[in-house]
Amino acid sequence: MRPFIKSCTLAILSLSIAVAANAQQKTRKALFIIADGIPADVIEKLATPNLAAIAKQGAYLRAHVGGEKAGYSQTPTISAVGYNSLLTGTWVNKHNVWDNDIAKPNYSYPTIFRLFKNQYPDKKIAVYSSWLDNRTKLVGDGMDATGKIKVDYHADGFELDTINFKHDKESAYMHRIDEKVIAEASAGIKTNAPDLSWVYLEYTDDMGHRYGDSPQYYDAIKMMDAQVGKIWEAIQYRQSKFNEDWLIFITTDHGRDEKTGKNHGGQSARQRSTWMVTNAKGFNDYEKYYYPGIVDIMPTIVRFMNINIPVNFAREIDGTPLTGPVSVAIPTANLVQGNIDISWKALSKGEKVKIWVAATNNFKDGGKADEYKLLAELPIEQEHALVSVKNTPSAIYKVVIEGKNNSINSWVVNEEKK
Repeated sequence: MRPFIKSCTLAILSLSIAVAANAQQKTRKALFIIADGIPADVIEKLATPNLAAIAKQGAYLRAHVGGEKAGYSQTPTISAVGYNSLLTGTWVNKHNVWDNDIAKPNYSYPTIFRLFKNQYPDKKIAVYSSWLDNRTKLVGDGMDATGKIKVDYHADGFELDTINFKHDKESAYMHRIDEKVIAEASAGIKTNAPDLSWVYLEYTDDMGHRYGDSPQYYDAIKMMDAQVGKIWEAIQYRQSKFNEDWLIFITTDHGRDEKTGKNHGGQSARQRSTWMVTNAKGFNDYEKYYYPGIVDIMPTIVRFMNINIPVNFAREIDGTPLTGPVSVAIPTANLVQGNIDISWKALSKGEKVKIWVAATNNFKDGGKADEYKLLAELPIEQEHALVSVKNTPSAIYKVVIEGKNNSINSWVVNEEKK
C-alpha cells in the first residue's frame, strides 16, 4: 500500500473509532411528565400529534394504576397516590401516600430522585410543577427524612400566587399555570439540561372534575399535547446541539369513572386505566405480553440512567423494567397450610431463580434490615415453588423471586396472625 493511501486509511479508521466512541459516551438524561387524570380511552380517541410523534420513536402503551385489585397492594386511584407510585416504584401499602393530603409518606421507600442523587451527587435534578407539594412533600426537598435531598432546579408553587394567577370559577388560571410550568421547564431543559426531571400538569384533571367527558375536557387534553410538544422540542434541541441521549415518559396518574368522567378514586376498570407514551427503545417480553403499571416507569428509568440500587431497596420495588433483559415477572404468593405457594412468569430460559423469604417487615420503619432466607433455587422454567414456613409463624411474609436480570416480589399477609 502506498504511504499516502495508507495514511488516509489510518486517518479514516481513527476518525471512525473516535466517532463510535463519542456516540457511546453520550450523556444520558431522563424526564417524565404526569398529565393529570386522563383514562386511556380518551387519549386514544383524540388527535394528539405531539404524543404520536414521540410514540413513533418508541411506543404508546396501555397501562394501569391501582395495585392489585382486592389484594394487599390495592391503591386508591387518586393523584398524589399515583405520583408517588411512579416516584418510588411501589404501591400504597409501602409508600403510604393514601390521598392528596400526603399526611405521612413513608420515606423509607426512596424516590428515584434520592436513588439517583445518592449515586451521582453532582448531577442535577429538577421539578417543574403546578403543585408545590410534589417537590416539598413527595420528593421531600431539604427534609431530614430524605437525607436533605436538594432539588437543584425547580419552578412550582404557582397555585399559591393569586396575583399573577388570579383564581377564576372556570379554572382558566390553572391552564395559565401549566403554561408557565412548561415555559420554565422548556427553558430549563435548553439551558441547564437537568439530568433527571419531573414535569407535572394539572389542568386536564380540573376540566375532568368540572365537566366530565366533554368538549371542554377534550380541549384541555389537546392543550396538554401542545405543551408536551414544547418539552419535546427542547429535548430535540439538546440532542441535536449536545452529546446527549434523552429518555422521556409521559403518563397519567389515574383514569375517570365510567358514568360521567368527573370522578375517580375507586377500582373500576376505567378509573384504573391509564397509558404511557415514550421514546424508549429495546422493549422486552414483559412489555410485549403483560399489562404495565405506573410502578414500571421508575425501574425503566433506573436502567437507562445506570442507577445501581442497593439490594435492600431493590427487593421492595414493585415495578418491572419495560426495556432491557428481564428474567421473571408477575409474582404471586399464597399461604397454604404452613407453606407458601409461589408462582411467576419466566421471560428467559436456562437460568436458575432463587426464592427468598423474610418473616418480618422492618424495612418500612427504616431500621433493622429484614432477614431474608434462601428457601429454594430451581429452574426458571418451573414457574412454581412450594416452600415451608411452618417453623417461622408470622403475620407477614415477604417473598422475593430473584432471576439473573431482575427480581420481583410479593407479600403474603397472614390474617390469622394479624
